[in-house]
Order: sequence, then structure tokens, then C-alpha cells
Amino acid sequence: MASLLEQLSSMTVVVADTGDLEAIRDFQPRDATTNPSLILAAAQIPAYKDLIDQSLQSSRERIGLLASFDEVVKEALDDLCVSFGQEILKLIPGRVSTEVDARLSFDKDGTINKARKIIDLYKQAGISKDRVLIKIASTWEGIKAAEVLEKEGIHCNLTLLFGFSQAIACAEAGVTLISPFVGRILDWYKAETGKDSYPGNEDPGVISVSKIFNYYKTHNYNTEVMGASFRNTDEILELAGCDLLTIAPKFLKELENDNSKLTRKLDPKNLSASSDKIHLNEVDFKIMLKSDRMASEKLQEGIVNFSKAIEQLEIQLKERLCSIENDSEAILSAR
Repeated sequence: MASLLEQLSSMTVVVADTGDLEAIRDFQPRDATTNPSLILAAAQIPAYKDLIDQSLQSSRERIGLLASFDEVVKEALDDLCVSFGQEILKLIPGRVSTEVDARLSFDKDGTINKARKIIDLYKQAGISKDRVLIKIASTWEGIKAAEVLEKEGIHCNLTLLFGFSQAIACAEAGVTLISPFVGRILDWYKAETGKDSYPGNEDPGVISVSKIFNYYKTHNYNTEVMGASFRNTDEILELAGCDLLTIAPKFLKELENDNSKLTRKLDPKNLSASSDKIHLNEVDFKIMLKSDRMASEKLQEGIVNFSKAIEQLEIQLKERLCSIENDSEAILSAR
């Protein structure tokens, strides 16, 4: 019997949810995704020191010797994300997701400009935009930015998605991919109800993604659904058949070592009943999102946490830049 990972890969595109190049090399997924938290974790690995140094040095060269440490770090942040993306693309046949700064989540124009810059950096490295997904938070402003970018041929992955209103707006905007956060939905319900666990088929995150999948397929939307942020393998197995699933290395390993039989749970040829098609304007979207306390709270929390990860990464990059440029005074001020 094939492993659960092999069986899952036959019905769902498996994506590696990591910035660790060795893990990607080991599991050989089709696609991979990163975010600031993953890059922050990867930046602690000594093997990636040269990659970080190269990003800092090339950013210094690009914006000049007179630029401040903060200016160089801001430039290097984009360069580093793209550098990790380049290395990942050497190991996979598909696409890599690269995230727009979460601090721009409510800034439509800022998001558009940052996405264009990221794509341009990939282009300078000889990488086609078809191999890149721009990750954007699923705020109204983020979704509208993605709508503009998609019309320019820049494909988007809408992240921090917790509620049905976000999924509806993303589909209407014609985004390429959404990433509903299964495990974070579960976290909220466990905290709210006091329950320690849920059976896989009763998991609120699983139910949410299944509802979105059935709605999209019923109404023939092209937007793909990629379940993300899992807390256990039961959640993954309950979503077998979803368009894509992005899975952390520890769960990939568990699935690889298990030879149980896998039953497909989501199938566009065998859909559950779904609601009629819904159209949302900005007011309707915000009312619907606000009425879903879990979705609105988790969206805000996710933006805050991703922003904190970026700020932590910037501090580390600044300290490293100071060290490279042998400025002991600047090292002290960076802390």
C-alpha cells in the first residue's frame, strides 16, 4: 500500500509550508509557500547565512553607500524573500508564494506597488511571473489589490482567510488561489468553547474549507482552494481532494510513514449542497466579515503577528548588516 502522502498527492497538489530548503528537497512537493514567520525561522539556520549576507550586500550596492541602515534593510527584506523564492524554485517544478509586507494589508496601492516590485525582482533573476504567487492578506483592500494584479497577469494567493465573506470576495475578484487557515480556525473554537479537541469531520476549520470548496465548484469559479495552517494530520486527511494543501514538514513526515488507506473527502464530481451565488460590495463584505467574530478576530490577529515577524526579521537583518559593515556603534543602536 502506498503511503498516505503518496495517496494524497494523487488527488491533491501537496505544497510544502516551509522556508527550509532541506525540507523541500526531502519531500519534493510541486509547490511551496513562505511567509515572514517561516523566513524568520529559516534565517536562524546557519546554512542560510550566505543567502542573507548576499541580500544585504546587493541591497547596499543597489541603493548606495549613503543610504541608512534602515533603508538598506527595507530593501533587503524584499530581496531576501525573493532570494529564498529563487532557491525554492530550483527544487520544485511548480510555483512559490512570496508574501507582501503584512503592514500593507489595508493599503491597496501600497500592496499593488510592492507586488509589482517583487515580480520585477524575480524577473531580474530570470524567473517568469507564472512561477510566482503573490501572497496578500484577505482584507477588502488586499482583495481589490489582487483584482488589479490578476488583470496584469500577476497571480495572487490570498492568505489569512478565515471567513466565507473573504472567500466569496476573492472568487469574485478572480484571484488565482486562496489559503483558508484551518488550524487557526480550530484554535479559536477551542478557546471559545473550552473543548480540547474535535473529531476530524467536526473540526470547524475542516467544515469551513469544505463549504468554500463546494461553493466554488458549484458556481464554477476558477479560484483554487489551498487548505493551510494545520494542527494535526486528521485535518489534512479530512480535506483529501481539495485543490491544494500546504503542509508543514512534520506532518509530511507523518503522512509519509503511514500506509493506511486514504478516502477522498472532497470531489468536484460529488459536491454537497451549497448556497446560491452571493455578490458582495465593500459595505456588504465588511458587514458580513464583522458579523463573523472568529474571522474578523483571526484576520486582525494574523496581520499583527505577521507584522511582528517582519519587524523581528528587520532587527536581525539590521544587526547583521551592522556586523558586515563593521560598525560597532550601529550594532548597539540596532538592538
